Amino acid sequence: MGTRVVKMPDIGEGVAEAELVGWHVKVGDVVQEEQPLAEVMTDKATVEIPSPVGGTVLALGGEVGSRLAVGGELLRIEVPGAPDSAAPAPAQAPPERPREPPRERPQEPRTESPAKSPEATPARPAAPEPRPAAPPSPPRRPAPAPRPAGPPRPPGERPIASPAVRQRAREAGIDLRQLRGSGPAGRILHEDIEAWLRDGGAGPAPAGRAADTRIEEIRVTGLRRRIAERMAEAKRRVAHFSYVEEIDLTALETLRASLNAEAGERPKLTLLPFLIQALVRAVGEFPQMNAHYDDEAEVIRRHGGVHVGIATQTPGGLVVPVLRHAEARDLWDCAAELKRLADAARAGLAAREELSGSTITVTSLGALGGIVSTPVVNRPEVAIIGVNRMAVRPMWMGNAVVPRTMMNLSSSFDHRVVDGYDAAVFIQRIKGLLEMPARIFIGG
Repeated sequence: MGTRVVKMPDIGEGVAEAELVGWHVKVGDVVQEEQPLAEVMTDKATVEIPSPVGGTVLALGGEVGSRLAVGGELLRIEVPGAPDSAAPAPAQAPPERPREPPRERPQEPRTESPAKSPEATPARPAAPEPRPAAPPSPPRRPAPAPRPAGPPRPPGERPIASPAVRQRAREAGIDLRQLRGSGPAGRILHEDIEAWLRDGGAGPAPAGRAADTRIEEIRVTGLRRRIAERMAEAKRRVAHFSYVEEIDLTALETLRASLNAEAGERPKLTLLPFLIQALVRAVGEFPQMNAHYDDEAEVIRRHGGVHVGIATQTPGGLVVPVLRHAEARDLWDCAAELKRLADAARAGLAAREELSGSTITVTSLGALGGIVSTPVVNRPEVAIIGVNRMAVRPMWMGNAVVPRTMMNLSSSFDHRVVDGYDAAVFIQRIKGLLEMPARIFIGG
C-alpha cells in the first residue's frame, strides 16, 4: 500500500488559490480514477477536481469554505501497490544537545521480599510524608432564589410598574408587556428589568404567544462569499452615482408582440434583446461607457467590442454571464444567446470564459424590478444599466389622458471617469431609441 497526495492543480492563468466549496467524498470512501473528489471556486468559475488514481481516501486537506493554494495538499489516498508520493518535507528538528552521563546514585540497602525469603522479618512500613494542608475553600454563595413570575396578564392588560421603572424600560428599549413582574400583584420592579437585560431578553413571553429565541448561523462560503467580496470592493473603490429615467415602451411592446406572433421556432423576444441593440447604438456615440478603469495603473481601457454582462439570479446566487460581441449580433441572435447563457448559468454549466470579460452590464429583476433601483457597478466596468418593472399607467399626451406602458431605467456610473452630463445624455439616447424602436434598425 502506498499513500498518494493529491494536490490542488493549476486551474487557470493567474489563479493562485481556490476556495473549497464542496466535497464529493469523505474519509474511508473508495474512489475510482477520474471520479470527482471536490468542487473548488476561483474568481472566474467553479471547477470539479477529479481523482488521478483509484484507492481509499485517508484524509481531507480542508473544510468547506477554506482557501487552498495551487500546489497545496487537497487530500490523501491510499493506493494499493503504489509507492508513497512525495509529501512536504517536515521542518528540520534542532540538533540534539549532548546527553550528560548518568550520575551514580548511592545504593540503598535492599531488603528481600518475604515471598523469596520466608525467614526474613517484615519491614516496617515507611511513615507517610506529611502533606501540606489544603487552603480552605472559599465559602459557597447560596444560589440566587428563582425570580418569581407574576400571574400571566390577559392580552391588552397594561403592565403594573412605577414611573421610574417605566422610564428605565424606555431607556433600555424594553417593552414591559414582555415581562412578568415579581412584585405584589405582578408589579414589575427594577430587579425584573435588570434580570431581563442580564438574560439577554429571554424572559417569559406574554400570554398566548411563544418567544422564538433561536439563532441560526450560516457560514458565508462559495459563490455567496465571492459576491460579498466583489460588492464590498466595488462600493469601496467606485465613486457611484445613479441616474433614473422614465421610458415609454408602448410602441416597442407593440412591435415585440408582433414579432413574437411570427417567431415560429425562434426564441421569444423579451425586452433585453431590444435594450442591448439600443445599447450598442448608444455606445458607438459614447465609447467612454464601454470601458474598464484600472484605478491602480490609472488607465482607462475603452473596448471596441461590446461584451454585455447579464446579471442573472441562480439558485447559488448572482452570476454575470457575458454576451460577447453584441455589436455583431442581430435581434434574434441576441435573444438566442441570452437564453443559452441564462440556462447554462442557472444549471451551473456556464464555462469559465462565459463568466468573465464583460465591458458593460445590464441587470434586470423582471416583474420584481420595482420602481427604482441603485445597481452596483461591476468593477472594473464604469457603467451598469438597471431595468425596472413595466406597468401600464395613465399619461397625459396632447389633450387627453391615455394608457401607456411605462418603465424606468435605473443606471449607475463610476463618477471618477464618467461625468454626470455624459451619463444623462447616454441614457437619453437609449430612451429615444427604445421609444421609437424603428430607429434601432434603420439608423438615425
